[in-house]
Amino acid sequence: MNITDITSRAGANKRKKRVGRGESSGHGKTCCRGNKGAGARAGTPGTMKLKEGGQTPLFKRLPKRGFSNFRFRKVYSVVNVKDLEDAFEAGATVNAASLVEAKLIRNATDAVKLLGDGTLSKKLVVEVTKVSRQAAEKVKAAGGDVKVV
Repeated sequence: MNITDITSRAGANKRKKRVGRGESSGHGKTCCRGNKGAGARAGTPGTMKLKEGGQTPLFKRLPKRGFSNFRFRKVYSVVNVKDLEDAFEAGATVNAASLVEAKLIRNATDAVKLLGDGTLSKKLVVEVTKVSRQAAEKVKAAGGDVKVV
């Protein structure tokens, strides 16, 4: 055994600092937080990350330019033709409710878009919000029908 083995093990398990257990413990009264100020209070210590101490914060100094589509975008749940081949029997009606039942989408209120990846050999009636041209051709080639709701 070497002295380095002993010293490395000695500092491996450091005892937890127990604060607020009386003044004689050395960690009483203010519990090592000092007197007054944001650091002494409960909650997030210090100031907000964006504050710059009286100076106008950076995010206010920078110009606001351009257009963001975030508030106006339309989000679609995407389903491929190959997923319909696996999940539905011939002659079935495919809509948002049946897609949730087949666990292909999560929510029946979502807008659904059908894409043309894969092949389809079953005759299906598909009712979706949007459909790609290739997907519509594949469904019709299999003898099915596409309705855009």
